[in-house]
Amino acid sequence: MTTLELNGQSLTLADVTAISAGGVRLQLAPQAVEAIKRSRATVEEVVHAGRTVYGITTGFGIFSEVTISADKVVVLQRNLILSHCAGLGDPYPLPVTRAMMALRANALAKGYSGIRLEVVELLLALLNADIIPIIPSQGSVGASGDLAPLAHLAAALMGVGEVVVAGQRISALEGLKRVGGSPVVYQAKEGLAMINGTQAISAVASLALERATMLAELADAIAAMTLDALKGTDSAFDARIHAARPHDGQGLVAGHMRELLAGSALRESHRDCGKVQDAYSLRCIPQVHGAIRDALAFTRRTFEIEINSATDNPLIFPEGDVLSGGNFHGAPVALACDIAAIALCDLASISERRIERLVNPQLSGLPPFLVKEGGLNSGFMIAQVTAAALVSESKALSHPASVDSIPTSANKEDHVSMGPTAAYKLARIVENVAGVLAVELLCAAQALDFHRPLRSSATIERMHEILRSRVAFWEQDRYLHTDLVAACELLPAVHRALRESPK
Repeated sequence: MTTLELNGQSLTLADVTAISAGGVRLQLAPQAVEAIKRSRATVEEVVHAGRTVYGITTGFGIFSEVTISADKVVVLQRNLILSHCAGLGDPYPLPVTRAMMALRANALAKGYSGIRLEVVELLLALLNADIIPIIPSQGSVGASGDLAPLAHLAAALMGVGEVVVAGQRISALEGLKRVGGSPVVYQAKEGLAMINGTQAISAVASLALERATMLAELADAIAAMTLDALKGTDSAFDARIHAARPHDGQGLVAGHMRELLAGSALRESHRDCGKVQDAYSLRCIPQVHGAIRDALAFTRRTFEIEINSATDNPLIFPEGDVLSGGNFHGAPVALACDIAAIALCDLASISERRIERLVNPQLSGLPPFLVKEGGLNSGFMIAQVTAAALVSESKALSHPASVDSIPTSANKEDHVSMGPTAAYKLARIVENVAGVLAVELLCAAQALDFHRPLRSSATIERMHEILRSRVAFWEQDRYLHTDLVAACELLPAVHRALRESPK
């Protein structure tokens, strides 16, 4: 198990993905320890001086005008956490909750939150022991942060609720005992420090984006296999075309396509066939895939800022100022999730159009539905239907959640982000894209086999080999679901092969 220091500044999406899988031990960087101690000292000075400061000596939301006496501060914090444990729905998957815990700790490590060091250390102790709170996935609108999900997380440190250990649900109190911890009694400001923030949105979205990035790279390679199997031309990927319209993603994908197709004997076999240009789903791969890459790059920049930000309220500054603001608002992440969702929906859509070209003999010049003895066999007829279903669902899911807002908290929180919904939809679309690409990979590999003994490029043939390690040539109809699942499961292996292939 590797060890990673949290300093509130340098966490990456790759780190979050590794943490979510349970293979990383986390600890606070020395500078984070000092920053946490410094901000806590400021909170204690506020309480000792009897100053009226939101969230420290007042109520919350519409109750911000209610001053809380010093002897009631602990009750205030406990009531805040328990009343905000209002989640419903299925629990977040354990990888998401691991990511959420790490992101919350990283935000606290910045030293703007006024929490005690021992609380952050207990949170990390649970995560390092893989004692994971059960957190309902519904109940946040993504402004004032992810209050309900993070309250369930904060409650676990109080010994309230349940956790998962080695696949078994046990009480949170028992989980604390297993790391030698005692239930936290939250002091002034600490309840807000734990629940103000976008870590539920960011956890779901970060993991989805890492997978989406892999799929976007895979989509180029699978599309290249399809293009070669359909005897398409590579002239549309000429660097001069893309220099004339210099979008970053477009040029990147065009170059990728040239690399993927280099050395294909199948391409050389029809170079002088007289075919001038292909359909848009083939010819415009750089323009479409490239625009998707650009959208994902914007999303990545947004997420990497967010996961290294202080997102609670009020914030405690080193010079002693305590300032109320709105860093908990999920708008930046919600909008980025929606942009990525729309882009990925288009990736699934163009992939499905290539699938149609592969299975339709009027467009492919190959046997109908890529199978011998058509009629007796249906081949990949319904695989294309499955892809169409996934694309259609993705289109429905791609409506932006961030355009919605329902005022909450007696209109104090009168504009909310709906970021958790945006993140959920993004994650669902990502899995739909994986399914569509898996169908295209199955069909493209089958189509390549009809061109034997001609072979494609070394990289494409390696992809074909990986698929054939688990999915045989479709000689006659069989239980298709098994092949679809295998193709989905092989996508990471195909991606690794792409990364390892010589350029």
